Amino acid sequence: MANILIIDDSALSRRIMRRILEVAGYQVQEAADGMAGLESYFLSKPDLVLLDITMTGMHGLEALTQLRALDSQARVIMASADIQASTRAMAAEAGAIGFVNKPLTAEQVLSAVHAALQAS
Repeated sequence: MANILIIDDSALSRRIMRRILEVAGYQVQEAADGMAGLESYFLSKPDLVLLDITMTGMHGLEALTQLRALDSQARVIMASADIQASTRAMAAEAGAIGFVNKPLTAEQVLSAVHAALQAS
């Protein structure tokens, strides 16, 4: 099963995503901020990244931009409570291939993950 890296500064969000993904059979790694997430990505090369937009330190869009600059094949789904169309557009322009809204639901997360893993 696929290996997924969760990058989110909220321990609660990481715990929810981990539970959803592990029950579905995925291997999960976590990072609590953008810098730790970039380091984890390059050490383990996960199949997919779930990346929070609003984080302390490095903002999620900045982390996405750096990640995609270093690995143009990185598959990233953004997660945020911000539901504005402009936020989604910025994430897509930066290279995100999916978006999930917080609060997270298992159906929404798994649907986005399955779609992202099917994308080439």
